[in-house]
Amino acid sequence: MNAHLFPHIGKVIASTGSRHFPRMLHDLILTQLAVDATHISQLRVSPEGHTRRKISPVYTDSTATLGEEQPAAQLHLTRRKDDVRYILSVYRSHQSESFSPQERNMLQEFSTLLLPMVEKHITAIQPSSDGEPVAARHQGIETLRQRIEERLMQSGLTLSTRELEVCVGLLAGKTAPELAEQLALKVNTIESYLKRASIKLGISGRHSLLRWMYATENNSGL
Repeated sequence: MNAHLFPHIGKVIASTGSRHFPRMLHDLILTQLAVDATHISQLRVSPEGHTRRKISPVYTDSTATLGEEQPAAQLHLTRRKDDVRYILSVYRSHQSESFSPQERNMLQEFSTLLLPMVEKHITAIQPSSDGEPVAARHQGIETLRQRIEERLMQSGLTLSTRELEVCVGLLAGKTAPELAEQLALKVNTIESYLKRASIKLGISGRHSLLRWMYATENNSGL
């Protein structure tokens, strides 16, 4: 994963459950692929795999007006969890800009990162049993923290409170100096906590931390 992607990824994760998420996701995709619009949705499917009905909410984010005509080119990525299918679609509006095989392969590889983000966001904005939006209580940073804690539990690993704080802050897109100021620590202390966490997790640094966080079995496809 290219280092320049890290701030974009952090912004998407931190915006989970907010109205800014679609724009952040769209901007992240644009760093890798030229698209005119992105669209996320979810579908309820039967145990046999047949689509039963579409579930709101659906979001569209666009840098160009596609109009009422059918987009000239489109790609769809899907991830299924239980009886729900999460769908991320990207579109181009010009006839001459169909997606190449290389672009399809690139987006397929990118989907292992993008689709878990879409799932987390849609889950966060769904009403809870008491009718209040989950996002009102669980903003992006907390969602990010919970994801790391889930992976630690799955892996049978533990981090200290400070190590966890540093990992969450860096994944949310903060630089080491920004995080040092927030936590009232020195920059080299931040780097030290990251190094300790990396050793415990068996990874090489914060970029590997993102891959580790989403290293679960995904069902996705074009």
